[in-house]
Amino acid sequence: MSELRVRFAPSPTGYLHIGGARTALFNYLLARKEGGVFVLRIEDTDVERSTQESVDAILQAMDWLGLSYDEGPFYQSERYGLYKSKVAELLEKGHAYRCYCTPEELDAKRKAAIQSGGKPRYDGTCRNRADQPDTPFVIRFKTPCDGTTAFVDRIKGAISVENTELDDLIIQRTDGNPTYNFVVVVDDAEMGITLVIRGDDHVNNTVRQIPMYQALGYEVPEFAHVPMILGADKKRLSKRHGATSVMAYREMGYLPEAMVNYLVRLGWSCGDEEIFSMNDLIEKFSLENVGRSAGVFNPDKLLWLNEHYIKTGDPERLAVLVTEILAGQGVDTALGPDMPAVVKTLQDRAKTLVEMAEGAHFYFEAPDTYDEQAAAKFLASDKRDVIELTIKHLTGLADYSHDGVETAFKAVMEESGLKFGKIGPTVRVALVGGTVSPSIYDVVAVLGKDAVLTRLQKALASLG
Repeated sequence: MSELRVRFAPSPTGYLHIGGARTALFNYLLARKEGGVFVLRIEDTDVERSTQESVDAILQAMDWLGLSYDEGPFYQSERYGLYKSKVAELLEKGHAYRCYCTPEELDAKRKAAIQSGGKPRYDGTCRNRADQPDTPFVIRFKTPCDGTTAFVDRIKGAISVENTELDDLIIQRTDGNPTYNFVVVVDDAEMGITLVIRGDDHVNNTVRQIPMYQALGYEVPEFAHVPMILGADKKRLSKRHGATSVMAYREMGYLPEAMVNYLVRLGWSCGDEEIFSMNDLIEKFSLENVGRSAGVFNPDKLLWLNEHYIKTGDPERLAVLVTEILAGQGVDTALGPDMPAVVKTLQDRAKTLVEMAEGAHFYFEAPDTYDEQAAAKFLASDKRDVIELTIKHLTGLADYSHDGVETAFKAVMEESGLKFGKIGPTVRVALVGGTVSPSIYDVVAVLGKDAVLTRLQKALASLG
């Protein structure tokens, strides 16, 4: 097994969004390719905003995408004892200090710094004070005052920052709770993470975290910061660009393989290839082919991929998924035609599973009424002979396969002297209630003899 250990560490303050899902996918793919370990950590130190509902939503989304993890989920809320011991260690070694500055004093310092043309950062007032007054305090990390903090990013290349540009971060709040930048360092080190793959909005955090690794005697992991995802207007992806929740796409009828295929292409490429199975991705994925520029979210491209995976999907599997959607819509499929057979008639026509489910309704619910314009044109009184002849030849038909049904319709055309264009639309409206459906031969074959004859008799009766 490889020494590679990567992690995905979402905060349970909402759903798993597109950007987070892509980060999880990149970590997963690299771990699987290199035989490493993929760790899931739930960063729930934000007590006010973290919820179990969000945790469940994240776990459900990862399961839907097929991103299985090897260790975890670990919860930061269960590791407070470890964090407190590490804060105490930093205090003892002189790498941290108590800061007694009040919020009002800090606000005044920020304003003064801005007015003087400086950066609004803490000025180190409490850095070297020896007294410990009986007043509320935070604990700050003592960032080195000179030198540089540098690292080589696996995607962005060499990055360095002068330490004079950094300030003394708070690592423990007045209520005793640790802060994000500190607990991330402790967790990644204690969990043996060797490579941190995360969004490039964390680059500024990385240069602040590296001195903490060093102060605690930890080995600094490698870092790879993936570019952010933008909307079509080149602004950060948000709800105004469409759904940003991964599971919202499931509800809209997208397949997980389409989402995985699309997410990986937001920033990664492999020549001109567009279609990748999970196994393909595990074989071909590498950080070297992750670009430095932001990816642009294109809903049309995602829909195109989904359409591809529906067309090429296993009808048995799609049948299960469509049945679930129909059940949610109150449609009972138990007494209807074979669902995989239904799916086969709709695969070339549907772009989403929801669209497929909508197209399948007529198979399980005979039309109560007919589309008014369609009925006026195709179920007029002059269509009586067409319907009666169709009933006649379908009644005596033994082979209700596509080819058998086609043979019956040829017999209707021969006896009536009419071309299919004068027969098919009438039968279609009688069977489905409107003018849109799969091939009428397939519809008849899938509905079966009893349902077809019942619907044709009903249409005949409606002629008066």
